[in-house]
Amino acid sequence: MSQLLLNNMELARSFFIKNVDGVDESIVDVQPEGFNNHIHWHVGHVLTATETLVFGFTKNSTNLPANYMELFARGTKPADWKGDVPSVSVLVTQLKDQLNRMKEIPVESLSVKLKEPLLGQETFGELVNFALFHETLHLGHIQAMKRVIETRKNK
Repeated sequence: MSQLLLNNMELARSFFIKNVDGVDESIVDVQPEGFNNHIHWHVGHVLTATETLVFGFTKNSTNLPANYMELFARGTKPADWKGDVPSVSVLVTQLKDQLNRMKEIPVESLSVKLKEPLLGQETFGELVNFALFHETLHLGHIQAMKRVIETRKNK
């Protein structure tokens, strides 16, 4: 089961990257009515949330700039962005790098119990699975936003 989780993680991230790479740059910062953020934010949020859940960002991981928490953490929004904001292409490169690091996770570590439950998850594998669920949830938001923006653009 653990190898299946790692395989699904790679599948989901590859699909996420493929979908984000296919988004026209002219719409990534458009926030359609009824949505709290835009595609650019969702890409950074997935990267940052996964880094936090899987690698312990900001306490145990220095793979991303610290300001990513201010830009992309839960509850943030593009309207509040200040300072350097990475482009979507930079974020996609970081998503690819993160995937390579995730592929190095030893299968046996997935059964390790967390010191205390986090988001209702009790093992590291459950936390990785939650990160996978979270990523696909945001992919759905990106796909919906893309469809709404393109539909309104073509009218």
